[in-house]
Amino acid sequence: MDIISSIFDLLTGQGVFFLFLAVLILFIIYNSIAIVGGSETAILERRWIGKQMPEGRVVAMGNEVGVQARLLGPGLHFLFPFIYRVQKFPMVDVREDEIGLVESIDGVPVETSRIFAKVVEGHNLFQDGELFLKNGGEKGPQIQLLPPGRYRVNPYLFRVEKVPAIAIPKGKIGLVSSTDGRQIDAGRLLGKSIPDHDNFQNGQSFLEHGGQKGPQLDILLAGTYRINTKLFQIEIREATIIPTKKIGLVTARDGEPLPSSEYVACSVQGHREFQDASTFLKNNGQRGPQLDFLKPGIYYINPLMFDVTLDEVLNVQRGEVAVVVSNVGKDPTELIKQADGKPVTSDERLKSGVERYVVDAGYRGIQREVLGPGTYYLNKLAYTSHIIPTTNITIDWADEKSDVKARVFNPLLIVSKDGFEMTISVKVIIRVLPQQAPHMLARIGTIENLIEHVIHPLIDSSFRNQASSSEAMKFMQDRHEEQRKAEEHIADELTKYHVECVSVLICQIVLPERLMETLTSKVVASQQKSMYDSQQEAEERRREMEKTKAQANLQPDLVKAEISVQIANQQKQQAIVLAEGKGQSTKLEQEGAAAGIEAVGRAEGEKIRAIGQATAEAYTRQSQAVGQMPLALIEIMKQISSGNIKITPDVMVQSEKGDGNASSNVLSAFLASLMASGMKLVPASEPVKPTTKA
Repeated sequence: MDIISSIFDLLTGQGVFFLFLAVLILFIIYNSIAIVGGSETAILERRWIGKQMPEGRVVAMGNEVGVQARLLGPGLHFLFPFIYRVQKFPMVDVREDEIGLVESIDGVPVETSRIFAKVVEGHNLFQDGELFLKNGGEKGPQIQLLPPGRYRVNPYLFRVEKVPAIAIPKGKIGLVSSTDGRQIDAGRLLGKSIPDHDNFQNGQSFLEHGGQKGPQLDILLAGTYRINTKLFQIEIREATIIPTKKIGLVTARDGEPLPSSEYVACSVQGHREFQDASTFLKNNGQRGPQLDFLKPGIYYINPLMFDVTLDEVLNVQRGEVAVVVSNVGKDPTELIKQADGKPVTSDERLKSGVERYVVDAGYRGIQREVLGPGTYYLNKLAYTSHIIPTTNITIDWADEKSDVKARVFNPLLIVSKDGFEMTISVKVIIRVLPQQAPHMLARIGTIENLIEHVIHPLIDSSFRNQASSSEAMKFMQDRHEEQRKAEEHIADELTKYHVECVSVLICQIVLPERLMETLTSKVVASQQKSMYDSQQEAEERRREMEKTKAQANLQPDLVKAEISVQIANQQKQQAIVLAEGKGQSTKLEQEGAAAGIEAVGRAEGEKIRAIGQATAEAYTRQSQAVGQMPLALIEIMKQISSGNIKITPDVMVQSEKGDGNASSNVLSAFLASLMASGMKLVPASEPVKPTTKA
């Protein structure tokens, strides 16, 4: 038992020793061996036994005490125990859509004129810190950056900031401003274009080739870029979009000074619709409004260099032309000098002062060639367009519009020669021919000016002058003539302004009421006379029609009668021929018979004459003896008794008293009236001879 106890005590004392020894060995081994994994970064620190770091240094070189600039690579490393200490960090992982911006904590101070440290070679993207310092690496933000990948970077020497890569979407641009570089040239707004900087992804090349600090002339197009965002600040803007039926007017913010005599900068070549600002400046592009413009589309233009404003395209409708006034081109005074001096051309336009302002293409001024109906992309900064209607333009002096497009003035109030006030409604129709539109514009300006300052006073003056030399009633009666004279006068005057007068119409003349009453009465009377004349003419026509109708109805009888006449004429000719034959035969017979009858007749005549004379002599003597009235009664009684006179009436008229003497009274009155009239009653058998009163 004692032996066992002794052995236990011996073993216990030795065990503690061995255990301590083992632990010591393990501790030394632990501090002498460093195992670095494949995804780790091992930082080595020398705690003692070595040189002191120079003042201002942060990391130590190989023989200096402190955190070492060098790293331990993956694997097993044997170190002097208790002298070095190892710290492990995860590797720097830069993803595909990221970049690593590096800032050095230690190194040579950066030059006073610069912000970013220069690029040194051989440090394997900042993974060899000791070589970085040996090659003169500078303290501060580094131009060089870390592309996507995994890196063992000493966190005590380099601070790595992971930022997203610059992504420019489609339809956008990236404006770049450099925080380091040379000063921008005097008089320039933007840093000049630098070659070989790979869209600002190579900052070192940018600075080495003279890159300038501030906003840059070059821009970034759509895409993804690994750019040091501490050296270059990126602002994403919309690309310039010119919609349909629009144009883009461009104003350059930088370039050569614009001459004082010019309003619009001259055109330069090669700038690819202002998308290549560098070429624009190299070709002496001028600042200010540009002659070139942008048509509909998408353009990647630096808005810091070019200001683009949208404007409407020029639409010329049917019935219109556009007269263009050019603000660019040759000085038109050359043409004026030619016109004022000896003629060098036979063109008649040089003889007119107005024509001097109407020039051919290439000269500044009103262009001779007009633009017809259509759509035009026209730079309105360089060319001013004036729309001139070429269809008929109606101007009314009336109370109401007769045309929705007509320009209306108040009716004209004029005074006639005899002192009557008249109100006249007038319509004037004018037209500007396309080839005359530039000359009209040169002479008077716009259609509004033409109407307000030429036609309106011309019409007013013309009708006042005509009315002052004519009486009111005559002015109305001679309306057509007054209209003709006014039209001739207006047409002659408008020719001076290169305007065609289509017509001048007097629509209405309003005379004073008292004068209108007189005129109305006269017109009514004239109309009534015309109506009566028309009625009379209608009756005459009706009578002629009736006559014609009657003749037409009797036409068959007339034809029959004509045929009968022809037959009768034939029969007559036949009878004449027969009668002539018979007459010749009986002529001798009749001549003999006539001689006998003539002798008998003479004897009978002598007999009757003798009887008559004897009877007349007897009546004369009776009348002298008894008187004319009694003799007449005696003759009447003889005729009654012989039945030659009817005395009894067919109708008996008797008075109410039944006077039987009524018939005798009537007969007596009848006989008395006959005798008073001097009528001589003779017997019915004797011929009545007319009596003559002495």
